[in-house]
Amino acid sequence: MNKIFCIMGKSSSGKDSVYKSVLKMLPLEPLVIYTTRPMREHETDGKEYHFTDNEGFLRMKSEGKVIESRTYHTVHGDWTYFTSGESIDLDSHSYAIIGTPQSFVPIREHYGIDRVIPVYIEVEDGERLSRALAREKQEESPKYAEMCRRFLADCEDFSDDKLDKAGITKRFSNNGSFDECVNAVAGYIKSLL
Repeated sequence: MNKIFCIMGKSSSGKDSVYKSVLKMLPLEPLVIYTTRPMREHETDGKEYHFTDNEGFLRMKSEGKVIESRTYHTVHGDWTYFTSGESIDLDSHSYAIIGTPQSFVPIREHYGIDRVIPVYIEVEDGERLSRALAREKQEESPKYAEMCRRFLADCEDFSDDKLDKAGITKRFSNNGSFDECVNAVAGYIKSLL
């Protein structure tokens, strides 16, 4: 039975890098979500996200193509992230997606508990903050206030209580060797394919 593996973690946990590595190692299709936030430097439409505007989101929602959505009230305005089911064919493929507990639960409810598997990447908060700052400094126009907002919001959004409530119990540490983390995640996913 094909599955959707939802790779989650707080900002700067390395989930994007784990996701990209796992896609190279295993027969998974990337499941790219949509966002109304502006594209960052070095991002490509359709690779990290499908970029759209609020009108595009509302149109897709009215057409019944949106499985889940969440809006964040950022220092730069409201940004919506959402998952569309229009490109998902579980009869033919297994997928990997980057998500949050807030996106994971409705996707799991839509496709079923046996078909949507959580994969949680965790990093110690001090290390995570150092990574976030280093990444933001590389931007042409760093958005430090938004970085801080995301860091604090993630502490709430990924609290142990919320993870437990969503049924996210399997955790992978990315505090040490990145390769060890990737190999552990890939091994886990492979055992479920």
